[in-house]
Formats: sequence, structure tokens, C-alpha cells
Amino acid sequence: MSAEQRIAELGLTLPEPATPVGSYVPGVMVGNILFMSGHGPFDSQGRTTSQGKVGRSMSTEEAQQVARQVALNMLGSVRGLVGDLDRVKRVVKVLGLVNCVDGYTDAPKVINGFSDCMVEVFGQAGGHARSAFGVTELPAGIPVEVEAVFELR
Repeated sequence: MSAEQRIAELGLTLPEPATPVGSYVPGVMVGNILFMSGHGPFDSQGRTTSQGKVGRSMSTEEAQQVARQVALNMLGSVRGLVGDLDRVKRVVKVLGLVNCVDGYTDAPKVINGFSDCMVEVFGQAGGHARSAFGVTELPAGIPVEVEAVFELR
């Protein structure tokens, strides 16, 4: 089953790509590799849809849901850049950042919200190498930011 078919079957809606909130582009293609800039919980106008610090104002489970929304945001941006998610051959690498309190050690659990979504959409090709860690702050107070690398057909 194709990624586009899986999205429909899962009843997922991919948002319109967010307007960058800084001096960068959403993604850069080099040959058949697509490097995606960090994505967060932003709407198509670049406004935050979630803010908070995990371990203080947000639970791990709530942050996992934010990470899942970040995955959908990124997939919307990927589709916007390449025209069709069926062009994605593989999710290669993910870097997940979690805005959290000192001593918080469950950043990988939070980023599972992103990773699990990639596997739901791309199947085995959604499995990827990954780094996930906590940071003291993220732009606009968002709880999660993720960047990723995709191989295209």
C-alpha cells in the first residue's frame, strides 16, 4: 500500500505547510535526499499550536501527541516540496528535541510520537536512525521540534 493510501486509510489530514518563522527554507533536496528543517507545532501561518515545558506544564503523553502532530506537519511540508508522499523511498534520520525540565530523561519516549507516525505512514520504510534529547528551551516555547532526512525515489 502506498503512503498516500495509508494516510487516507488512517483518516489522517496533513496540514498545509507552515510559513517559515525565520530565515530558512522548509527543506533542501540534494540529489535524491531531502533534508527537512526543524518542524514544530505551528499552523500554516507560522503560529504555535502548542507551548509548554515537558515535566512542568506538559506530560510525556501530551508531548507524544504534539510530536505526532509535528510528524503530520512535516509530512505536509514534504508533500508540498515533492508533490506526492509516494516519492518517499525511506525515512533515513530523525533528530528530535524536547523542551523539558532539568533531569527529564524520557525525551526518546516523546519523540516516539513522531517515529511511530512515520512507520504508520511508510511501513518498514518509515523506520529510521534517530537521536532524541532534552533541551532547556525551544523557539516560541514549543515543546517539540524535529528535523528529518528522507530518501526519495
